Amino acid sequence: MSTENTPFGFPLRVYWEDTDAGGIVFYANYLKFMERGRTEWLRALGFGQQALRDEVGGMFVVSETAVRYLQPARLDDSLWVTARVANAGRASLTIAQQVLLRREGQADRLLAEGTIRIGWVDASTLQPGRIPAPILEKLKS
Repeated sequence: MSTENTPFGFPLRVYWEDTDAGGIVFYANYLKFMERGRTEWLRALGFGQQALRDEVGGMFVVSETAVRYLQPARLDDSLWVTARVANAGRASLTIAQQVLLRREGQADRLLAEGTIRIGWVDASTLQPGRIPAPILEKLKS
């Protein structure tokens, strides 16, 4: 089932620790930025990841990633990371994400985009399972 929804957005700043010696964001850090965006998206929907583990007994794990890099982010850049459900199944979701450069008085500029597939697993056994229906419905809305 495919869903169309407005992306959630989360602001980030590029710090020295995110960059290489030239002040350019190291490519793997875009995955960290996307992880933070997904975590905050879940939190905004009322699903803290620790609470899902403790109260529901399950958690999301990444099973697949694809990232396309278009332009570099640099030290001190202000970024906007988006997350939206691109596809929802009973046991997994594909999340479409973007990392955009934000500069005052300018249009946002796309730096990287990707899809991240996350699956639901039992928190104690790590065995795959179905996303609980109330959670899935809220994620798809």
